[in-house]
Amino acid sequence: MSKALKSHKIINDPVYGFITIPSELIFSIIDHPYFQRLRRIKQLGLTDFVYPGALHTRFHHAIGAMHLMSITLDNLRNKGNDISDQEYEAALIAILLHDVGHGPFSHALEFSLLQNIPHESLSLLIIEELNIQFGGQLELALRIFKNQYERKFFHQLVASQLDIDRLDYLQRDCFFTGVSEGTIGADRIIKMMNIKNDLLVVEEKGLYSIENFLSARRLMYWQVYLHKTTVSAEKMLINLIMRAKEVQQSRGNLKATDELLHFLEHDFRLYDFQNSSEILQKFLALDDFDIWGAIKLWKNESDYILRNISKMFLTRQLFKINLRNEVFSESEIESSKKKLLKKLSIAERDFHYFFTHGSISNHAYLTKERILILTKKGKIIDVAQAADLPNIKAMSKIVKKHYICQAKSIIL
Repeated sequence: MSKALKSHKIINDPVYGFITIPSELIFSIIDHPYFQRLRRIKQLGLTDFVYPGALHTRFHHAIGAMHLMSITLDNLRNKGNDISDQEYEAALIAILLHDVGHGPFSHALEFSLLQNIPHESLSLLIIEELNIQFGGQLELALRIFKNQYERKFFHQLVASQLDIDRLDYLQRDCFFTGVSEGTIGADRIIKMMNIKNDLLVVEEKGLYSIENFLSARRLMYWQVYLHKTTVSAEKMLINLIMRAKEVQQSRGNLKATDELLHFLEHDFRLYDFQNSSEILQKFLALDDFDIWGAIKLWKNESDYILRNISKMFLTRQLFKINLRNEVFSESEIESSKKKLLKKLSIAERDFHYFFTHGSISNHAYLTKERILILTKKGKIIDVAQAADLPNIKAMSKIVKKHYICQAKSIIL
């Protein structure tokens, strides 16, 4: 482990209480502008349109995940598992930086402002850049993050179906939204974790805690992450950014920060980030405030699409959304389109900005990424095969819901 801090550094977290920063290197990473940017990116994007308390940030979450990782590693050490100081610190760094690649509004803009670039890919590029800046001190953390370290349980703690990321965000999102159904027994789950053949396992007596964890996650998806109002707000934001790109690329002169304009003017793909440190640096200057600032400017835009959707956002006049289990037929979609076209009196070429349809899916447990149970007899089995747990088998099925999302009215 790198040298201890000269003075004791602690953070008072609303979920866990006092969190200790264990080393100078970790404190320097937290203090770095790349990480401090996470203070300006909300954890749950537009969910505060539904749950007003959901204003916590990616910074909160990353610090909390680091704290849970330290508790987990202490517990594993107490059970006789050999974890060196170097491995300990590297695992903390890997989980601390696992979300550093998130852009404004987290997942919503991965498919509009960016060209289908998952945040994990950008996190990797940023950790690689930080490793250079810190003189190679993040090398082991990088190997863990990329699942290239021989002791596989470290990567499982960072990214798996029972990772520290999920244990923190479920507790944190539950706390800030007030959705008590998402409550999980993270302390007990961590206490039940162990290592067998360098794989992360859960002792058999923790089975029901895992069932509760998976059930809580499924409920949080329907009640929070995929709440129909959040889906509506995200579709509006995506349409707004797509229109801003179209306007900026055709006529220019949009008002926004230089960093945001750069991403509106160009359609960057992952290889662009990989081959240009300048693009990555511009991305690292972007946060939620760039988008909100632009929306406040665009409410006065001459382009009626930008103007309308921006005003709707600022006054929470969201698109009406119809969400159901059954697929919408082509005739239902066409009927809805015709009614809305007549009501809005807009050109058909612009209609897709005010009308969208599709589906959302929720899978609480993916059997291909297994949660392993260590039985009392020392066998390792998949949690879905464990006796007396039909709920987990049911949760491994992907549930889809279908929606039509449309503007109620606009001002030309």
